[in-house]
Amino acid sequence: MTRLAIFASGTGTNFQTLQEKIQEHPELGIEVGCLICDQPKAVVIEKAASFGIPTWVHSVKEFTNKEEYEEAILQYLRDQKIDFILLAGYMKIVTNVLLDAYPHKIINLHPALLPAFPGRTSIEDALAYGVKVTGVTVHYVDAGIDSGPIIAQEPVRILQGDTFETLAPRIHEVEHELYFKSMEVALREQGLVG
Repeated sequence: MTRLAIFASGTGTNFQTLQEKIQEHPELGIEVGCLICDQPKAVVIEKAASFGIPTWVHSVKEFTNKEEYEEAILQYLRDQKIDFILLAGYMKIVTNVLLDAYPHKIINLHPALLPAFPGRTSIEDALAYGVKVTGVTVHYVDAGIDSGPIIAQEPVRILQGDTFETLAPRIHEVEHELYFKSMEVALREQGLVG
């Protein structure tokens, strides 16, 4: 079995969708081995517990610096025999500690058509800029902010009068479909599924 770690900081809708789709496809030979979460009160922790998935929950503030925090994560990932990492609403920049340990084996989901609108406020930025189309990108993670090689993208049209509250759910719908397919592509590229 190829073992995945999902990193998340929030409600865990993408975490739940990924887990459900993985369970629907046992032929892939993959499983979610653990959740890494930096927010002790995040809803995603309950979702992981409901699936019986072990969780590592610590804030960066508990450590001297971010590198020490990631060294602790890395030790946990090694203990869990994790082969590949998916960032799903994880609101931290990954450092070289994890990038060097998992080269080309960390992917991220971003709610915009990169390279447009990188960073945390991409949906708001697209609305403020007045573009007619935004979307979803799945990409490999590198040392930059939302700058790694793109695996897949899908557009989402911005409708007249759209607000964050109306646009975000449509983007999330696309995320839920695109992330699983892109994960499969990335795992095949890395020789982690047949």
